[in-house]
Amino acid sequence: MRIDIITVLPELLKSPFEASILKRAIEAGLVEVHLHNLRDFTSDNYKSVDDYQFGGGAGMVMMIEPIDKCISKLKQERQYDEIIYMTPDGKTLNQGIANELSLKENIIILCGHYKGVDQRIRDHFITREISIGDYVLSGGELGAAVLCDAVIRLIPGVLGNETSALTDSFQDNLLAPPIYTRPRDYKGWKVPDVLFSGNFPEIEKWREEEAYKRTKERRPDLLD
Repeated sequence: MRIDIITVLPELLKSPFEASILKRAIEAGLVEVHLHNLRDFTSDNYKSVDDYQFGGGAGMVMMIEPIDKCISKLKQERQYDEIIYMTPDGKTLNQGIANELSLKENIIILCGHYKGVDQRIRDHFITREISIGDYVLSGGELGAAVLCDAVIRLIPGVLGNETSALTDSFQDNLLAPPIYTRPRDYKGWKVPDVLFSGNFPEIEKWREEEAYKRTKERRPDLLD
């Protein structure tokens, strides 16, 4: 998989890909992540990427020309499955979207800034708009990092145990059940006996029941 991220703050996005699972995935050649500074595609001496909005109003708007130049250059080099715009009014990211995107080959992610982007960008370039929640950030970079993490960890070979991702919360519209490790008894707080029974069908049944119980208590909307 190749992910190209268009941003005005590439330095803000470097650190997530220089540590942990994402770094290992890149070093193993399982994914490529390329950051593109939008200011490199401007045509004035000030490297301007925004301007006042037509009709008046507060907030600057990202201009269409630099974004067009950047996306067009990338599309000349390869075909892209998705061109994603990170925006608060996009569809909220969920596990299903992450699963779907993990199967793609080439993705562009555009990070918004200021008041947003010229609507013509959304009309003519963007294939999917994604939000990470009902709140507004100062830019799309942190949202892009969240999206990349959610997608990259699903690529085969990225996690040490590939079945781990299949048992995460939301994979089957249920939250994950409680999990435990050593010691078995800590300050009188004990691990459920069923987990030591060696009866794996019973253990799986317990986990399913606990997952359903936890989902009903914390996220009943997932059961609708």
